[in-house]
Amino acid sequence: MTQAYFYQDPYAKTMTAVVTAVVTTVVATEVGSAVYFDRTVFYPLGGGQPGDTGVIRFNEQTVGITDTRKDPKLDIQHITEAAIEALPTIGTTVTLELDWARRHKHMQMHTAMHLLGALIDAPVTGGQVGVDKSRLDFDIGDLQLDKGALTEKLNNMIASRTDLAFEWVAEAVLDAQPDLVRTMSVAPPRGAGDIRMVRIPGIDYQPCGGTHVQSLSEISPLIVSKIENKGRQNRRVHLVFAQADG
Repeated sequence: MTQAYFYQDPYAKTMTAVVTAVVTTVVATEVGSAVYFDRTVFYPLGGGQPGDTGVIRFNEQTVGITDTRKDPKLDIQHITEAAIEALPTIGTTVTLELDWARRHKHMQMHTAMHLLGALIDAPVTGGQVGVDKSRLDFDIGDLQLDKGALTEKLNNMIASRTDLAFEWVAEAVLDAQPDLVRTMSVAPPRGAGDIRMVRIPGIDYQPCGGTHVQSLSEISPLIVSKIENKGRQNRRVHLVFAQADG
């Protein structure tokens, strides 16, 4: 199994790794190649957060990674448009380099979505993390939402500069406290061992496998840009950075 080093150090931008497999793969009907390593800094698509991108460097060659995904048979796959013959062979030691600017925006946005979820007391029915904009869907019932009020409260939370904490708990903890799982559309995986929990002291505590900032002070100011009506009770709340460059 690939060591998910992004959990040990989500701020690692580069690392050496050894190739464990190279295969042909299909993503969204496009045929490409996938490389597997003994460890990686690349986060795979999951929980609404996109897979990381970056490059592999080996033998004075550079190959781009266009996506990272989970493969239940071979674990974390690093997708590339390069032909298999252009890729490093099994046993080769390579350098992995993350597109850090993109990842850090995902970390900011994903953490901000936890803040938004804490502000809106309603079940989460879906969500998507993005570089420039993200969204959460809520089953709000009779609750009324106001963009301006949510924006102000969200940025007040960010201004608190609260540090996050991460821990792993047994599945029994969630069995005993099912209310900790607020996302109806994506349940934490069961049967794979302990479950990762993200704690924002005084604000939020819930299971999540995504990457996050260490402190709310890292999050650039945000705006609740739009609230869409997606059904009788479902509302889609959009988040964007206050400045285009994040």
